[in-house]
Amino acid sequence: MATFLSKLGRLAFRRRGVTLLLWLLIFGGMGFAASSAPMPPADTFSMPGTESQEAFDLLTEKFPDASADGASARVVVRAPEGQKITAPEQRAEVSRLVAELGTSSPQVVGAADPYKTPEVSISKDGTTAYTVVTYKVSAMEVSDKAHDALDAAIAKADKAGLTVEAGGDAVKIDQTMGGTGEQIGILVSAIVLVLTFGSMIAAGMPLITALIGVGIGISGITALGSTLGLSGTTSTLAMMIGLAVGIDYALFIVSRFRAERAEGRSPEEAAGRAVGTAGSAVVFAGLTVIVALAGLAVVNIPMLTKMGLAAAGTVAVSVLVAITLVPALLGFAPVRVMARKGRLQYAVKPLSERKQRRAAKRAAKPAKKDKPNLGSRWASYVLRHPVAVLLIGVVGLGTIAVPATSLELGLPGEGSMSTETTQRKAYDMLSESFGPGFNGPLMITVQAEDAKKAADSAGKVFDRNPGVASVSPATGNKVDDTAIISIIPKTGPTEKKTEELVRELRDTAGDLERSGASQILVSGQTAMFIDFSQTLDDALLPYLGLVVGLAFLLLMVVFRSILVPLKAALGFLLSVAAALGAVVAVFQWGWLADVLGIEQTGPIMSTMPIFMIGVVFGLAMDYEVFLVSRMRESYVHGARPAEAVVDGFRHNGRVVAAAAVIMMSVFSGFIMEDNDFIKMIGFALAIAVLFDAFIVRMAIVPALFALLGKSAWWLPKWLDRILPRVDVEGEKLVQHAQSAAHSRRERTLVG
Repeated sequence: MATFLSKLGRLAFRRRGVTLLLWLLIFGGMGFAASSAPMPPADTFSMPGTESQEAFDLLTEKFPDASADGASARVVVRAPEGQKITAPEQRAEVSRLVAELGTSSPQVVGAADPYKTPEVSISKDGTTAYTVVTYKVSAMEVSDKAHDALDAAIAKADKAGLTVEAGGDAVKIDQTMGGTGEQIGILVSAIVLVLTFGSMIAAGMPLITALIGVGIGISGITALGSTLGLSGTTSTLAMMIGLAVGIDYALFIVSRFRAERAEGRSPEEAAGRAVGTAGSAVVFAGLTVIVALAGLAVVNIPMLTKMGLAAAGTVAVSVLVAITLVPALLGFAPVRVMARKGRLQYAVKPLSERKQRRAAKRAAKPAKKDKPNLGSRWASYVLRHPVAVLLIGVVGLGTIAVPATSLELGLPGEGSMSTETTQRKAYDMLSESFGPGFNGPLMITVQAEDAKKAADSAGKVFDRNPGVASVSPATGNKVDDTAIISIIPKTGPTEKKTEELVRELRDTAGDLERSGASQILVSGQTAMFIDFSQTLDDALLPYLGLVVGLAFLLLMVVFRSILVPLKAALGFLLSVAAALGAVVAVFQWGWLADVLGIEQTGPIMSTMPIFMIGVVFGLAMDYEVFLVSRMRESYVHGARPAEAVVDGFRHNGRVVAAAAVIMMSVFSGFIMEDNDFIKMIGFALAIAVLFDAFIVRMAIVPALFALLGKSAWWLPKWLDRILPRVDVEGEKLVQHAQSAAHSRRERTLVG
């Protein structure tokens, strides 16, 4: 592996013009393909194997008009204080509003008159009513003019003295991403890179190559969107993880190149060795990330599978960019900019044979030649106090992880939006006037020969449940083989009692099915959210087992050890548990809620643990491979275990710390967004990187190495014979350099 990648790096360095041109052509070609591709399909959501999905598929077949995917807006109207919405003057104003909403845009099908169904659309106290505005198009296709027309109609009714708010998927969402927080994160990343390299050119290289890799990946997703059914949101995870690993990979190779130049090697030789050694670590780190992202397929939710595979493809592009484009750009950089201080004489003239022999000796035992720095001093401190550092790290993270035992999962809805949004205000008005369960109705689908009669009979049974507020009359299709009834719970959509009610209704439906010839399914948005959370909950352990297991095998091949990959996996689990504990404490319990601007606490978003595991696992394995691969390299080249640890931190500790700070700054930018769930994702990823990089990799890992000694690199002989040898540490490169130097000496003597 190291030999092949070294040759690839040398080739890219020598043919830098051709390499750069090829990548620019790929970048431009993918951009052109994306711009000329058809619009990506709208977001579709399905959960194969769940009762909710079965019910929705049945409704699509039996009620094609009712199950159309047209958008809707639920406009809630409240009379002035002390008045009734049924009063003549208020009724006239509401009727005018309904008429205007029904004709506000060509995309609107119509608006329901609440006075035609007062028992459903007007509250019992007579103060509040609502109308549903239906659209011909999906929520993604509602135009800006239609949004503006809806807003204008609501504003006019507000001026007339009514309190009017709107919810539903047809209402424009004001909360957007890409604000000041992200810009600050990118600025911090640039500053960290400049401080790391001491050069604008060297600092800009990881950013530029990462953006090129992400640009190619996102353009590819867009170009293939209509063909593979990839919606516009499929690229969200690809952009996040692609930018993260792209910067990390380029940072690692550029740093190794500068270290090789400091050892006195020529630019081409330094590029070859950087790609051969650091590039090998990049390839295997990328493979672990790809495994984690592709493993999302085990969740069996098509949307997550597509997001994971798209992100995995972007990571693969980032790896290729790192091992080909980065060495090519290194060839264009000014020599004095890319060389470390103290060895510039080697950067401006070719190496003599004597200096090459000297450089080879220095490369064989770098730990004895390099001066101490902050990384090596920290590693030496940990080696002197391994037990104390290990206990503090493990106990500290374990304590922070305690709140994770109270983790409650849910999905975001209008009830979790900011209290300043019209969606949240409409949600609260409906809850106050119609009951908390009104925002989360359940739909019961009954399939039988006399479906409407069977549904009415089932509705009477369901109405006996103490958690049911009301049951609507049954509505049958034209052939009366399928009917639906609506059930309003007494509790809100995200409450635990509502989840218990869904289970009780499904148990009751099972009893009714066994006593008759009908099929009864419980669905609706609330039931779908419950099924979604349960699906993710059930898939969490298999997903963890898959990604950790496959990564364990990969790391065992890389490090030729059993204990090194084992501690890497256990350390990752510890950092993830601590991050989940911190998320629960802040977003579920409300700790530091005022500081972070969190307006409402509640269940943790169901997708957050899965996404966090995928992203953080990739970054954690990056840091593990980057740090430990240099230790392994020193150990293979003759250093003692303790010296190898110090050497790994001396050369790569700063790089790992810089990469972690960059990722933390980027993810922390999301904390400044208005949406609480965006805050949650940013906070979770930032604090997980903090725990994993600085506590697990920088403290717990060297402490374990100190305690294990040579045992850390133990591998049974029978397993050593089975595992393929990939030479990540570049041992063959050193042997090749030594044999080449020996051949030159012999030729000199013969001559």
